[in-house]
Amino acid sequence: MSIPLVLLGGTLCDAALWQPICRYLPQQSVIIPEMGGAESAEQLAAQLLNNLPPRFLLAGFSLGALVALEMQAQAPQRIAGLALMAVNPLADAPTNAAGRIALLAKAEESGMTPVIEQLWPRYVHASRLADSGLFHTLCKMATRNSMERFRQQTAIAIQRRDLRHTLPALHAPLLILNGDSDAICTPKHQRLLTDAAPAARHITLEQCGHFLPLEQPQACASALQTWIKESEQCVSTH
Repeated sequence: MSIPLVLLGGTLCDAALWQPICRYLPQQSVIIPEMGGAESAEQLAAQLLNNLPPRFLLAGFSLGALVALEMQAQAPQRIAGLALMAVNPLADAPTNAAGRIALLAKAEESGMTPVIEQLWPRYVHASRLADSGLFHTLCKMATRNSMERFRQQTAIAIQRRDLRHTLPALHAPLLILNGDSDAICTPKHQRLLTDAAPAARHITLEQCGHFLPLEQPQACASALQTWIKESEQCVSTH
C-alpha cells in the first residue's frame, strides 16, 4: 500500500529543500504544499487539511514541523505517520518576537540574502560553514519567497503553541529527527518531545546542524524510508 507523503518545509524554504531526499524515495508519491496564505499554524493547518488526501504520511521540517504538529492536533485520524524534523515544540518565548521582526525589517531594507548571512552560523554544522554551495542553496530558496510569505511565516513562528499534550492521541508511528549540533532546535527540545511521546522513534544525525534535509539527505531519507514502511504496515493491519 502506497500512501502519499506530504512534506512541509521551513521558513523561507521551498521544494528545493526536499529534492536531495526525494532522490532516495523514488517510489513514493510526494506532495510539497506551499507554506503561505495564513498567519497562524492553526489557520495554515486547516488550509492544508482542506486540500490534502483523506489519509497521508506527514513530515515537517522546522516551521513545517510546527504546522505538522498543529495538523495532527486537528485531525490525528488522517495522519498515517508523523515525522518531525528539527523542531522546537515549545511556544515561542515573548522575547524572541523583537528579533524576528528585526529580521523582517532587514529583509525589507536589504533583501533576503543578508538575512541568510546573519542566520548562517546557526543554520549548519561548523564543518559546513565554508560550504558555498549549501549557502547559495539557502539564499536562492529565500529569494524565491516573497516578503509577504516571510511576514506570514514570522507570524506563525511568533504565535505558535505548545502541542505536546496532543501527541498521545496520534495512533500512528512518530519519528523525531534532529542534528546533533542544531543550535536552534537543541537536544533539550528533542527530549521534551520524546518525554511527551515515549513510543516515538528518535534519531540524532551526527555532524549535522539545523538544516538536516540538505546537510545529511541520505541519512534523513534512510530514517524516513524505515518510518514509511512502518507506517504503511500499520495502516494495512488496521
